[in-house]
Amino acid sequence: MPAPTVVIVGAGQAGSQTATSLREEGFAGRIILIGDEPHLPYQRPPLSKGHITGNSSRDRLWLHPRSFYEQHEVEVLLSERVTTIDRAAGTVLLDSGVSLGYDHLVIATGARNRSLPLQGAALDGVVGLRTLTEADDIRCRLADVSNVVVVGGGFIGLEVASTAVKLKIPTVVVELADRLMGRVLSPRMGDYLLDAHRSRGLHVELGVNVANFSGRDGRVTTVTTSDGREFPADLVLVGVGAVPNTELADAAGLPTDNGILVDEFLTTADPRISAVGDCAACPNPYAQGRIVRLESVHNATAQPRCLAARIAGTPEPYHSVPWFWSDQADLKLQIAGLTTGSDESVVRGSPADGKFSVFCFDDGTLRAVESLNRPGDHMASRKLLSAGGTLTPEQAADTAFDLKAHIATLV
Repeated sequence: MPAPTVVIVGAGQAGSQTATSLREEGFAGRIILIGDEPHLPYQRPPLSKGHITGNSSRDRLWLHPRSFYEQHEVEVLLSERVTTIDRAAGTVLLDSGVSLGYDHLVIATGARNRSLPLQGAALDGVVGLRTLTEADDIRCRLADVSNVVVVGGGFIGLEVASTAVKLKIPTVVVELADRLMGRVLSPRMGDYLLDAHRSRGLHVELGVNVANFSGRDGRVTTVTTSDGREFPADLVLVGVGAVPNTELADAAGLPTDNGILVDEFLTTADPRISAVGDCAACPNPYAQGRIVRLESVHNATAQPRCLAARIAGTPEPYHSVPWFWSDQADLKLQIAGLTTGSDESVVRGSPADGKFSVFCFDDGTLRAVESLNRPGDHMASRKLLSAGGTLTPEQAADTAFDLKAHIATLV
């Protein structure tokens, strides 16, 4: 009987990790990794920080050198796009016309930047940031710009904005919500970050939308907001979220809903097809069992490890604690758990010193911990949530309460 073939569609972090983990789990069959970019799989987090300033080496972006894939017998097909999944035949068709058979198919197609359907959105200088090519473009532009406007006060927007401020470029963030990172942060942490960024020279406008972009000779010069104000800009970064790449799954008849729907074992409605990473929506015990889609490096590495173990014959449900991080100038934000639905929060540490954590509770149950420049709290909170999250708000707020000793009694 021939060895099974696993085809992985998407050569980002999740796709590369799937291939790597399959070999680590002892999978001896054929592995084909297909990516539509011309680059080997690379890390995305540095793109919005060190890479766009030129302070980090391009070579440090690669997840593995080409020799790694060769040594582990992973066939990497770059600049190739899968156009069709034939579930009945167990094949995928590439835009080059090549057909590849699979015993198991992994969809790791990630997500793409959400666009703004506004007048002037196609002007030169209005950009997004997700790929290495886009980061290279921004890196070149930052060397010769006078004013930056960032549309969206989320992770990417604030990382790029704080980088531009560090380069002494006048920068404005325009955010529709009434606080920064409002979908993922507690009001306490969001308010602190607003004050911190403003004190570092970032101009932040909340509760206002962008009406249009205007320019001269095909290049952006001005951002006009919904209340009629105009902000000069020769570089505009649009960072208003991402849309999961579900088109292949949709065309193949697989259920989707803000992501490709999978079960707790990361299996789609077709038992021979799985999905991982930014494109996958799955039940999450840290969201009270709701189906959620998470965009994070942790998700793009932990899900593939779980899937690879299942394909190799040792299935376990995906129950990993979600965690995230964001470096914004000298502000290192780390989040464990999901704050959605929290109704109470307490502070541990000293906001005045810029080193504190916000513990978020829902009806007395710990749901998430946001840590700013307190990595010890972050590591402890991940262990605590994994162990069941038994902690009272009073204990969380008391810096004399020994979190490590408490966790030791739970695990």
